[in-house]
Amino acid sequence: MQNLIRYLALTAMTIGISTSYASNATQVKSSFVISDYAKTKYPIVFVHGVAGFSRVGSDPMGVDYWHQILPNIARNGGNVWAARLSPFNSNEVRGEQLLQQTEEILAITGQSKVNLIGHSQGGPTIRYVAGIMPNKVASLTSVSGTHKGSPVASLIMNVDGTILGTAGSAVVNFFSGAITWSQGLDPQSYPHDALAAGRSISVEGSTQFNTRFPMGVPTTTCGEGNYQEKGIYMYSFSGVQAATNILDPLDPIFIGGSLIVDPRGDNDGMVSRCSAKFGRTIRDNLPWNHADEVNHVMGLKALFAPDPVDIYRQHANRLKLQGL
Repeated sequence: MQNLIRYLALTAMTIGISTSYASNATQVKSSFVISDYAKTKYPIVFVHGVAGFSRVGSDPMGVDYWHQILPNIARNGGNVWAARLSPFNSNEVRGEQLLQQTEEILAITGQSKVNLIGHSQGGPTIRYVAGIMPNKVASLTSVSGTHKGSPVASLIMNVDGTILGTAGSAVVNFFSGAITWSQGLDPQSYPHDALAAGRSISVEGSTQFNTRFPMGVPTTTCGEGNYQEKGIYMYSFSGVQAATNILDPLDPIFIGGSLIVDPRGDNDGMVSRCSAKFGRTIRDNLPWNHADEVNHVMGLKALFAPDPVDIYRQHANRLKLQGL
């Protein structure tokens, strides 16, 4: 009941929040700003992971991938955007889509750089953009990024995709198209490739990707990556708890995934703590699972866990203080 009340209160707070578009990317604006706490020098662009989206459904009961996070940053002075990429495809295809949207955001805002924040597969996706045009990226922030791959994806792919199979791939591609359509977008404009997505976030595919785009990735098993390269500041944070709330319908999925990633724990149900390491680690032991990291479902989380909305707002302030 407490979570329901909290959700309804937050929904009421979205009154005054509006969106605008850079063809594909979505800007979240607020008609009232309560502070400049999150007012960074450069726009902040949020990048969803595999099976992700920007917003599904219409106000006031639509579902945002970054639940309540972007409106809060906007209310605190942030110039904040959400990318809309193919839900299922390779890091490179999604990276090219993000690259185009980044160029559009820069043209609209008149700024020279962006701050990129990526969750899950969004982590390597933002690294792709930084590798292609580093002069237009101020910072990279990875949230449980699949930088060294997910054993869950490796198991499903079985290296060559035999477990997923043709039929399974077709189902996932159909689901990918449905996610795109539900956002009011043309599914034909977003190529879908379940096998390419699986290979990209697998351990094997991530290893290959890292040889081409090594920026910020630790060279040791579970160490720190470079904090700054080519003028780009790099950060990461991640969760390490699969089961967080008995009311969360996604918890059973992450409990099963956790056993595949590492039966001893130390992962968020999809990505291990060490795989999520990137740049400067802000925190790598948050009591969140892979969905809690983007404040889903409906903000459900462990009883005394930090509020993801607060963590992202604080990180925006960190970027501001860094002059980014």
